[in-house]
Amino acid sequence: MSISFDSSRWKNVQETYRKFWAGELERPIIPVVLKGRDPGRPKPSAPLLSQETCHDFSWSAEQLIDRIDYELSTYEYLGDAYPYFNLDCFGPGVAAAMMGARLDNSSGRVWFWPAEEKPIQDIHLELEPDNRWLQRVKDICAAAMQRWQGQVLVGMTDLGGNLDIPATFVTSQKLLLELIDHPDEVIRLTWEAHENWHKAYDEINAILQPVNPGYSDWSYIFSDQPSYILQCDFSYMISPRMFGKFVLPELKKTTQRLKRSFYHLDGIGQIGHLDQLLTLPDLNGVQWIHGDGKPDSSHWPEVFRKIHTGGKKIQIHSGGFAAIEAVWDQIGRPTIPGIHYQGIYGLMNEKNQMQAQLNRFEIA
Repeated sequence: MSISFDSSRWKNVQETYRKFWAGELERPIIPVVLKGRDPGRPKPSAPLLSQETCHDFSWSAEQLIDRIDYELSTYEYLGDAYPYFNLDCFGPGVAAAMMGARLDNSSGRVWFWPAEEKPIQDIHLELEPDNRWLQRVKDICAAAMQRWQGQVLVGMTDLGGNLDIPATFVTSQKLLLELIDHPDEVIRLTWEAHENWHKAYDEINAILQPVNPGYSDWSYIFSDQPSYILQCDFSYMISPRMFGKFVLPELKKTTQRLKRSFYHLDGIGQIGHLDQLLTLPDLNGVQWIHGDGKPDSSHWPEVFRKIHTGGKKIQIHSGGFAAIEAVWDQIGRPTIPGIHYQGIYGLMNEKNQMQAQLNRFEIA
């Protein structure tokens, strides 16, 4: 038994997302993934690639892909779901490690630290062509393309973004001070990070394409053209004025360089930046993450209405079917919603229940 997804289903996914991006899809996108399918073979001995195991280079890329293939073979894909591997297993912001930062996953989660602390004037960012993390990602992508031949979409690794990468090398606390003490140096580092980010993106995509059936990232949003979910988590700690000076210009340039993009609006501290984000003509959508301890996605109508009236698409990440329906109502049916739910996960014995919920949205 192999991964349960064939070329005809991929054609359906591609057509659904064509309508989504074109503003023609008159329903939300709802991927549902169920676990518990019989994979039809023994579990390989290699570990499942994750932030906890990404440091172990004793396993070949081919062995890791075989283990991932086994995992994907235990899934059933309903609604708008498709077979996909989330390559965020090297941590959020691995582009920093590709530029020489230290990757530390001793806690089971990946964190990045400067190899050595220097004054900001002495920090210069450059993608290292022989970097072990860059090469490891490339090797895994090459093995995935060889193994799956377009049956599975491999998402772009979580490169990080904007001030988050400079913050790795300067440290977040010091970078907050440097915004005031050495603003020109911060801007210089931001543009150095920008150029090397795109270089890494292009180099990895050169391995993935044209075999990969599309483009995605950790957001699970499919595109048939280069896309990415942009972010600047550091901006939680700065004012809208500083966001406009240090963050927005780079975001604008990246949305111009990519065919499609979303922004990862992470936490209530970033809501103050939403008005400026909505001025970016080439930004396609916003993913709102309310943060730990906050109510689910159905409880933020003012945020979703603002995103929708600003002409951007929406990604929801919590609350399940009830939240999807609530947000759809909040932005005003029957307008074309441009709503994408990040993913609903369950077990095989919930298949009938899940399909019944999908039927309510007229999703086969």
